[in-house]
Amino acid sequence: MGVVVSIVGPTASGKTELAVALAQHLQTEIVNADARQVYRGMAIGTAHPSSEELAEAKHHFVDFLAPSELFSAGAFEAQAVPVLTGLCAARGSAVLAGGSGMYVEAALRGLDPLPANLALRTTLNARLKEEGLTPLMDKLRTLDPIHAERMDASNPQRVVRALEVCLTSGKPFSSFHHGKPKPRPWRVVSIGLNPERRELRERIARRAHDMMEAGWLEEAKALLPHRHENALNTVGYKELFEHLDGTCSLDQTVEWIVTRTRQFAKRQMTWFKKDPTTTWFDYTADTRTAQMAEALAFGVEQVEALNNSGF
Repeated sequence: MGVVVSIVGPTASGKTELAVALAQHLQTEIVNADARQVYRGMAIGTAHPSSEELAEAKHHFVDFLAPSELFSAGAFEAQAVPVLTGLCAARGSAVLAGGSGMYVEAALRGLDPLPANLALRTTLNARLKEEGLTPLMDKLRTLDPIHAERMDASNPQRVVRALEVCLTSGKPFSSFHHGKPKPRPWRVVSIGLNPERRELRERIARRAHDMMEAGWLEEAKALLPHRHENALNTVGYKELFEHLDGTCSLDQTVEWIVTRTRQFAKRQMTWFKKDPTTTWFDYTADTRTAQMAEALAFGVEQVEALNNSGF
């Protein structure tokens, strides 16, 4: 049957590092569950796996779409499940790693069918263009405060889609994600990485500065023609585009990026903590190495035990 090891946690927590180590130990491959790393030309700003990490373990769903192309959690489910199934059949296991909660949910449990109203979606997108994101987000908070709290509130298309579902169905968007999980031909081991708050804040700040030194501003300049695409409506690029427009200094821009990334990390943890099956590994700066090693050992042991159980 095989086992999928799912690695979750906030941004900058070390998911890619652990995923590569697990894939190497298990002699398998990684399915990326990050909604932004699927796009080309955004390697720095999305903390894309490094060339060394890509060489150490094969990654699926990384750097394969143009920024102008739309990709949804539903599309990810349709494409990722066959890849995970094939890896489990051929290798006995697969690693699923990423910080996009809806993508993880789609792959492991499946998404409920959502109502669609293209005319309403067009109207909402027109309102988005005329009035901005704030009024739509305020409306969503009224209709579905649960989803509004845990979603990426900076992603316009996700806000529009959630509102479309709420207004079309007359029910909260979040009510569509409590159905019976779809059957999957593999078992799941879920591992969560949970840095202590101060450690995570420092890691986020340090990574932002490292990304700037690696050429993130130049990457953003190259992406300016695509700035209105949904792929670029994300923390980091939006702030850099504002800087390139001359509205704020670079130092202020980096400060905003760090602050908004920390806010995003908090929303990620709100989402991932709702899964009671996840085994969490908490760490501080001093205990990180030991806890990462423990998480690795746990994942390998669980896969071996499940594959040897005969069920």
